[in-house]
Amino acid sequence: MATPAGLSLRRTALNAAHKAAGARMVEFAGWEMPVEYSGIVQEHLAVRTAAGLFDVSHMGEIEVRGPQALPLLQYVTSNDVSRLELGQAQYTALMFPQGSAVDDCIVHKLGDGHYLICVNAANTDADYGWITQHNTSFCADARNVSGDYSQLALQGPRGAEILRKVAPAEAMELRYYHFARTTCCGVEGLLARTGYTGEDGFEFYFPPAESEHVWNVLLEAGQAEGLIPAGLGARNTLRLEAGYPLYGHELDEETTLLEAGLGWLCKLDKGDFIGRGPLLEQKQHGLRKKLVGFEMTGRGIARDGYPVWIDGNVRGRVTSGSPAPYLKKNIGMAYIAPEYAGVVREIQIEIRGNLVPARLAPLPFYKRAKPGTRS
Repeated sequence: MATPAGLSLRRTALNAAHKAAGARMVEFAGWEMPVEYSGIVQEHLAVRTAAGLFDVSHMGEIEVRGPQALPLLQYVTSNDVSRLELGQAQYTALMFPQGSAVDDCIVHKLGDGHYLICVNAANTDADYGWITQHNTSFCADARNVSGDYSQLALQGPRGAEILRKVAPAEAMELRYYHFARTTCCGVEGLLARTGYTGEDGFEFYFPPAESEHVWNVLLEAGQAEGLIPAGLGARNTLRLEAGYPLYGHELDEETTLLEAGLGWLCKLDKGDFIGRGPLLEQKQHGLRKKLVGFEMTGRGIARDGYPVWIDGNVRGRVTSGSPAPYLKKNIGMAYIAPEYAGVVREIQIEIRGNLVPARLAPLPFYKRAKPGTRS
């Protein structure tokens, strides 16, 4: 997403540290962010086998609190926020009336009537505006508090071992999709255990002024375990191997959660929420398209927007595609006509005018044993 002319790129508190580490910086969602340091493949493999440290401070945070905070969130999101216990997080989506996502996000329950929502960087202002627009019927206190937080993501099988050196022992007892107020690297903040890479992962939310200190302490603590800094390039290939959607690719205003394979986020029996009617109707009458995974069997890399051919006709389009460094194959996700999903296996991807063979593959491409399940 390009930055409008005349507007300067935003920078996280770690911008200088990234450049000093030799990161290649790119524009992303209006931010100058590191796409890679030592190389996307090396960073990807480090996360799969050891650990990687990501600066994700560009992500947005929205705080909602007050006696009507829960009814507001129940109305604007698809999942059932009432199921959350104190210290629990929930993957969900802010909803458009047509059953598509304004954004996918994570809701953290800080207390009774008190929630912190982590949203995508590109959608932060739109998300906050959407919540505020619907808050007129609920009168909760909603604030965009993105400027109050830096966020680092420590991802990989050795992440817990590294964190044990710089955080209290009880922090290691966090279950998947839970969080706690704690001290990490001598800094107070919120430590969550969620992740967007397919590996065990921790996210630390803390004051931006402490960013370089926390970044350096974590990298030093993890040096013996193979921890390296990782950029947005590896973050994208990791999430694709894990089959996670990316807003603007698998999720957009025209695609319902059911079509995106996120029906489990739609708690249709929780009561009324934005988009519930169209989702119920689609569940009864069928989908317009269906998200599928595929792997290339011919030479070529599928990219966003490439046509998918089935039986001599274009039956869909690629949403994400790239090499999968850990799996050592070229993979992707695509929307195709629903009547072909689960029926055909062989497809073709049109790459620069040539039809290259591929085959459908179950999602996710990569899966590890996780410490618990999402709510």
